[in-house]
Amino acid sequence: MAKLPGNSQLTDARGRPLFTLRDINSLEQGEKERIYGGIIPVRLFEIFSISPESFLGADGQRKVWFLAPEGLGFSRVEVRLAPEVRDPVFFLEIADTQHHQMELSFCVIRDPWSPRFDVDLDAEGRDNCFATLGRNIPEEIRAMEAGLYPNQTRRGLRMFSEFLRPFERFVDSLGMEVIVAEPLTYDNAIRYERYGFDYITGRRLMQEINEGFREGNRYHRRLDGSTPFRQPGFERTVRGRSWSIHDGILDAPWDNVRIYLQVGRHAGVDTFPEREEPGKIAT
Repeated sequence: MAKLPGNSQLTDARGRPLFTLRDINSLEQGEKERIYGGIIPVRLFEIFSISPESFLGADGQRKVWFLAPEGLGFSRVEVRLAPEVRDPVFFLEIADTQHHQMELSFCVIRDPWSPRFDVDLDAEGRDNCFATLGRNIPEEIRAMEAGLYPNQTRRGLRMFSEFLRPFERFVDSLGMEVIVAEPLTYDNAIRYERYGFDYITGRRLMQEINEGFREGNRYHRRLDGSTPFRQPGFERTVRGRSWSIHDGILDAPWDNVRIYLQVGRHAGVDTFPEREEPGKIAT
């Protein structure tokens, strides 16, 4: 049962309770779209003049697409200004877990009018799978100098909080109590801390990273200017640390960091309390 104040159990058009994405995906397409459309931030509809009922833009063309296969506990929501546009403005992937929790697999909210940086492509223009198949160093340098974080192709719309709180209520309406996620970068982890997440695994790593970047310690000493991503002073900001970690400054690759949010609770975790850019973590 839903627990957040003013929230209620999600039901289908016949009044039957829904407890999982698999339940939602068993519904007719129109009903599925109505439910999943409620996860999209309201301001995004307003900015791009998209109807939250028909999902059509001012030009009469569809802007929102849903992938919600019947029989599966998985859903994808995309907002594209045109079908041929390379980058969706909003991209969300969520999934049921075996423990009746919600997996927030992926969420990106981009500013389509900002410059694009091809950090997601290798030298031949192929997808590099978040730099795991090779890095595009010139584009990474451009992105970093423009104020972006690792793996960001465009600036965000600073709308994640407008997504997360309604999403938390959606999860609660399914009777779920926990949202789990896997931050792909150090700055992602810090950002999730800000929104109340705690660590399933990786909290000790985050604490060790903070200690390692203190003056005179091992990661701080490696900020020696040997690459554009390892500049003195990077230890003071989330962005600087994240780029240096992306550049391999740690003793082991960034991996095995898992986080969770207990619905209705803020964990109060802060593994980098002395950072110099509070409130300026791009979303």
